[in-house]
Amino acid sequence: MIILGIDPGAAIIGYGIIERLSDKLKIIKYGCIKTEPKYSTAERLDQLDQQLTQLIKKYKPDKMAVEDLFFFKNQKTIIKVGQARGIILMRGARMKIPVFEYTPLQVKQAVTSYGRADKKQVQEMVKLLLKLEKIPKPDDAADALAIAICCAHSTI
Repeated sequence: MIILGIDPGAAIIGYGIIERLSDKLKIIKYGCIKTEPKYSTAERLDQLDQQLTQLIKKYKPDKMAVEDLFFFKNQKTIIKVGQARGIILMRGARMKIPVFEYTPLQVKQAVTSYGRADKKQVQEMVKLLLKLEKIPKPDDAADALAIAICCAHSTI
């Protein structure tokens, strides 16, 4: 089973693609979708949709896992992240991929067994669980891999 994990953001969207083979996890690819700040919000959302569509067509995930929104102090940021999440959720639905949403607490619990783990602990566990030599960079991609791992541990 191939799982696409997505860490939505306003300008940078992390993605991580893993494969679950019975009780083993294997990394396929990770990185970030970046949009050009010189473009309008509508154009940036279109760029996100196009790049996400290419990833889905290339890697053919069986499931998508997306981090749920959590409390933001900056109202402008939460709106932009919410717009990106909308595009991500819509693309999953349009391509008939089951989409699972997880809170940061659920991701931390699934990856580290501790819901209040800090970012470094989560990244170290991602490295360990995927048998990587180093922590994936940038942080957005490491977060997306954690979300994919959460899905792999939470669904059958």
